[in-house]
Amino acid sequence: MTATVPPTPPPSPQDAIPGTATAAASDRVELAHGYVPDDARFANDDLLPVPVERRTWTTYNFAALWIGMAHNIPSWLLASGLVALGMDWKQAVFTIALANVIVLAPMLLTGHAGPKYGIPFPVLARASFGLRGANLPALIRAAVACAWFGIQTWIGGVGIFTLLGKVFGGWANAGEIGGQPWTLWLCFTLFWALELAIIYRGMDALRRFENWAAPFVLVGAVALLVWVAVKAGGFGPLLDQPSALGWGADFWPVFFPSLMGMIAFWATLSLNIPDFTRFGAGQRAQIWGQSLGLPTTMTFFALLSVFVTSGSQAVYGVAIWDPVQLVARTDNVFGLLFGLVTVLIATISVNIAANVVSPAYDLANLAPRFISFKGGALITGVVGVVIMPWKLTETPELYIFTWLGLVGGLLGTVAGILIADYWIVRRTVLDLADLYRPGGRYWYRGGWNWRAVAAFAVGGVLAVGGSHSAPGKGPFPADGMIPFLKPLADYGWAVGLASSLLLYVALTGRERRAGH
Repeated sequence: MTATVPPTPPPSPQDAIPGTATAAASDRVELAHGYVPDDARFANDDLLPVPVERRTWTTYNFAALWIGMAHNIPSWLLASGLVALGMDWKQAVFTIALANVIVLAPMLLTGHAGPKYGIPFPVLARASFGLRGANLPALIRAAVACAWFGIQTWIGGVGIFTLLGKVFGGWANAGEIGGQPWTLWLCFTLFWALELAIIYRGMDALRRFENWAAPFVLVGAVALLVWVAVKAGGFGPLLDQPSALGWGADFWPVFFPSLMGMIAFWATLSLNIPDFTRFGAGQRAQIWGQSLGLPTTMTFFALLSVFVTSGSQAVYGVAIWDPVQLVARTDNVFGLLFGLVTVLIATISVNIAANVVSPAYDLANLAPRFISFKGGALITGVVGVVIMPWKLTETPELYIFTWLGLVGGLLGTVAGILIADYWIVRRTVLDLADLYRPGGRYWYRGGWNWRAVAAFAVGGVLAVGGSHSAPGKGPFPADGMIPFLKPLADYGWAVGLASSLLLYVALTGRERRAGH
């Protein structure tokens, strides 16, 4: 049932503050009736709390969101990356499943503020970093999302190009521009424009798209499994291959860095999940929706990728981990077109939800007077092209190890501060009006909270300072940027989260409420 704000709320200490939040019966909070923050430096229509009556997303909506996001080409390829490191399929699936159970915890903790207060991630970050300081984590998250948007769009464009090449003969032999066929650039551009067109219609359009995209992609993945199983007459020898690492001393040095990499895959969403949960009908909807949607879907998808790849080895004599390349092996036009539509929908569903929504809000938070949610989405699309994602994906070491390692460490550090502030320091109690009001309790000193900045700096150095690369395989020195921190580099996400959380709590002195 949707709660409403009582017309005459009982007196409380907060009521003395003009525009302070009033609580609904179901512990959902909104601004006092008639109060609208008017400082254009910190508020616009997209950053203001979602009214209680518009917080309508159900358990299915959140589960569908995760099913739609998890079913994409990069997550399909996660298992293959672990098998390439020497794991057998059981170890790979176990690593992926455990990583997603672990990352679910910060996802639910940061997501709690969404249904309760109706605020997006950059506004939640104001409570810990300050009204101006929140731009620091917001811009880091936005930069990561812009890069991921470009990478996913390029991967989706290549998938469409590959499958259309099978439908239209000679498609791949078109004249080249910048070293690539012009038809590939066309696929990339059209795909890019389609994504932005969907998100430009707003969050309701995204919710409707995810609601039907999730089951469609799931059916497509199962259809691929059935097709390859029929052709193989069973599954191939991949399932019988022993681990090259075993379960002893050779396994654990590979397992822990791999686990951190798998966590880092969704560490971005563990920060900005309030961007979605702010539309939730209540805590039950976001908790059950995410719990049913994320770890189960990722584990199931990993199993699908292993079984399908095993079948491909039986049919073609070689393990084909890329689903696009596998579908391209068929000469059935219907199968090619079905695969094309599935790839299209799968990539759009993850990209606009995971990599456009967040930077759109983050960029709006930077300059609310000039940048709306839609404006932020367009900027994201432009930056995603400017970074030249086709270059980022050329080198596996840069794309997988360097990229995921740095992203996981830095985002884990921000997550630690958000969780510490919201759950330990404030016990989930925020003054909603002051999140938009300069000079209020979240203004700190000049709009910056030095405690959060210090915790971020220390946690970030501990998490990524020891980053290292094998000789000739990456941008970092073999002994690490800071050699004595090298042992921590393989655990970057966990190190960043734990160290920043503990330091922030210590510096803050375990305040029960802001302003005490």
